[in-house]
Amino acid sequence: MAARYDVIIRGARVIDGSGAPAFEADVATKGDRVEAVGAPEGDADFEIDAQGLALAPGFIDVHTHDDFAAVLHPDMGFKLEGGVTTCVVGNCGMGAAPHREASLLARAFHPNQTLPEWDGYAGYLDRLNLHPASVNIAALVGHGTIRLAGMGGNAKREPSSAELQSMKDLLGEGLHAGAVGLSTGLIYEPGRYAQTDEIVELAAEMRDARAVYATHMRDEGAHLVDSVAEAIEIGERAGVPVQISHHKASGRANWGKVADSLALIEKARDRGVDVSADQYPYTAGSTILSAILRNDGLRAGEGGIGSLSGDDVVIASTASHPEWEGRSIADFAEEWGLEAQEAGDRVLAQEPLASVVIHSMSEDDVLRVMAHETTMIGSDGIPTLEGRPHPRLYGSFARVLGHYARDAGVFPLEQAVHRMTGMSATKFGLADRGFVREGHFADLVVFDPNTIADVGTYEDPHHAPRGIHQVFVNGAHAVGDGVHTGARSGRPLRRSTPRAPSPID
Repeated sequence: MAARYDVIIRGARVIDGSGAPAFEADVATKGDRVEAVGAPEGDADFEIDAQGLALAPGFIDVHTHDDFAAVLHPDMGFKLEGGVTTCVVGNCGMGAAPHREASLLARAFHPNQTLPEWDGYAGYLDRLNLHPASVNIAALVGHGTIRLAGMGGNAKREPSSAELQSMKDLLGEGLHAGAVGLSTGLIYEPGRYAQTDEIVELAAEMRDARAVYATHMRDEGAHLVDSVAEAIEIGERAGVPVQISHHKASGRANWGKVADSLALIEKARDRGVDVSADQYPYTAGSTILSAILRNDGLRAGEGGIGSLSGDDVVIASTASHPEWEGRSIADFAEEWGLEAQEAGDRVLAQEPLASVVIHSMSEDDVLRVMAHETTMIGSDGIPTLEGRPHPRLYGSFARVLGHYARDAGVFPLEQAVHRMTGMSATKFGLADRGFVREGHFADLVVFDPNTIADVGTYEDPHHAPRGIHQVFVNGAHAVGDGVHTGARSGRPLRRSTPRAPSPID
């Protein structure tokens, strides 16, 4: 008797996530899994003609801040319609628990919204299980969040032994619940007050689990290489894998330094350290305005976090001054007759949760980092949907596949897909995901490699990419002909034990 499948995608050019050459095949699914790859015999309830199109694993966004967005905006259209089927949340030290501290940090991304509650990472992941989002969610424990919880309001110092133990307990709760690692944000409050030894001691708690240490480093500007060295030292001393977040050199005076930071990564890998990085494919970044000002990023004559000018920093979102969105700090400085740092301080006094887009990187550096074998893709998008978020929130993966792989020829399409699927799933221990293989979860995206492109701009970011035709999440049809079907079949993903082999194993 011929087999009966739920879905057969026929005639696609399969890019399986491994980096191997593409091949033409039919792919059949049943339930939440890929049932057959090749020439499955039988029929299906639903068939898709994918002649001329590519079929890949659903994209894994390894660097997101969608912790609360997955609950507040569970359709997650800004990711799903771009082919993303899994988001790793909790980056830059900003985690989903403990809730009181997490909500304090999340207010910058979700101004004027009531934030729902949960108890610990177990409660957060359980909530996503009961109230699914349209994409899968894997969580990192945020160092800044547990530091704030463990040390209370006085976190501008080293922790006592009791406070450090409290942080370890909170990390342990997250790991027990299934968190995939620990993240730091070493330019943000309160993470920037943490010394290297503190982070090593916490990261060492993950050694047996082989969970990942992911870091927004102390400095991506003048002290980029020192910051990479510290990240590697933490992983090496703690005995855990390292993920360097949004690898870049920020500020014109620092352009070109990625050659040295990449060399440092290569040397560490040569001696067996599992260290890799992620990148968003743009020359502008985005963060909260307070992080720039607290690090003297706009102060004349200072190194800051990248020696930025007022023209470089543009308001993306505010709680109560939408008319400010799209204006640069230089605009305010000229209007108010102030230096850039002082103008920024005045904006911050009225809008303490303002987020900004920062034009600070070199295209040559973006290309160099992207081409390197250690780099995977993460959007780092801020999901403040009411303002003008960086277009990377919507278009990062399409931009890599279209602009950089197809048009600029940075790497073959198969390698581009690998950087956003199989490589990512392997690093973060996401079992049975990231590859188009029989028995793996049916997280799949069908796209047109000839037309795929990011569409959103800094002025008008709220646009899904072009060229994404179909998306499946755990076997459910989530995007059909480029339109969200309303399916919410995402799941909380818990760290697999033991962790899958690393890219250097």
